[in-house]
Amino acid sequence: MMPTTLTDFIGQRHILAEGKMLWRMITADRLSSILLFGPPGVGKTSLARVIAHSTSSQFRKLNAVTSGVADIKNVIADTENPILTPSGRTVLFIDEIHRFNKAQQDALLPSVESGRLILIGATTENPFFQVNKALVSRSTVFQMYPLTRDDILEIMRRAIKDKERGLGELNLEVNDETLGMIADLAGGDARVALNGIELAAITTLPDDRGVITLTREIVLDSMQKKIARYDRDGEQHYDNISAMIKSMRGSDPDAAVLYLARALQGGEDLNFLGRRIVIAAAEDIGLANPQMLTIALSAWQASVMVGLPEARIILSEVVIALATSPKSNSAYLAIKEAMADVESRDTGEVPFHLRNAPVAGMEELGYAKGYEYSHDFPSAVSGQTFLPEESSDAVYYKAKDIGYEKRIIEWMNYVESLRKRLRERDD
Repeated sequence: MMPTTLTDFIGQRHILAEGKMLWRMITADRLSSILLFGPPGVGKTSLARVIAHSTSSQFRKLNAVTSGVADIKNVIADTENPILTPSGRTVLFIDEIHRFNKAQQDALLPSVESGRLILIGATTENPFFQVNKALVSRSTVFQMYPLTRDDILEIMRRAIKDKERGLGELNLEVNDETLGMIADLAGGDARVALNGIELAAITTLPDDRGVITLTREIVLDSMQKKIARYDRDGEQHYDNISAMIKSMRGSDPDAAVLYLARALQGGEDLNFLGRRIVIAAAEDIGLANPQMLTIALSAWQASVMVGLPEARIILSEVVIALATSPKSNSAYLAIKEAMADVESRDTGEVPFHLRNAPVAGMEELGYAKGYEYSHDFPSAVSGQTFLPEESSDAVYYKAKDIGYEKRIIEWMNYVESLRKRLRERDD
């Protein structure tokens, strides 16, 4: 069912709709090097096939899993041979291009830059991370998205009717509800949908009328379960955890639990999840609800000790707790600004009255001299200063009027009033 023309191609309208850049490049046969990236089953190889049928240039195909530098050099040599390639140009499709090592990718650069090779690279990984930067800079990158439910339905309906390439020779009967279920189970992957309906069709005996009826039960047995779109070592790993953290930060427990479920279903490491949750408790919840840090740490330890599947309950509890808690990033901003000052300017020396004097004679040099023991004063607040003179105006911690920080603001206002009275008295 792979398409051979743009008319046959379903999906990816954001780059292939009439008038779009890639559509114009293909229809005008004015291709330049491109990189296609997206999850499996969204049409990367199918699009290369469409290009192969629409270009007047020589078309060659390599798979990075089974090919090496020698294969690339053979393609380049054939391209430079005027008898084999009169046009002097070859459209080279490389599937799984991220599998090529640096030397193999570098071998493409001179011919891609000269225009002799028009590269079409397909990858399930983000090329900005996995492909040679020089190669990326010489190519146009197009991202392909999971197919929509309607795209999958149209592909399956075509397959059911097509007598030459599909299942049209079979007397197949399947209702819209069952097709919809297949589309849902496919998770945006056309290959999964086609394989599922094909397996269900060829393994089901026709009834007395000679009709093969596909029911929900037959399809479920053929497809087993929805394919989880998650790669714990790839971009989806980072995108998913980013979405989970941002959902907790944004106070959306439902979204946070969804991304947690995706991570767990994809086999994410419990320690990785635990670390990220603890960081979120400190960075995003912070002093608005400081107990969350302890709760997050306990949840991390408990989930690792208990293990799956029960660990999912513990992680769900803490993710929901963080998402529904008051938020403050004041601690994060305080240390960020303080470290920026330490790196960029002279923040001064530690005042002598705050220095340690463990050895006799050091106090005579001024170490610890004049230090006021805070517990000797009411509410354990003295009038002494603690910042170096060069940083005396610094204000790093800016409490927010939310959650527990409301109490912190009240307390610090009281502390400041005590200090003020003590300093006025000393003056």
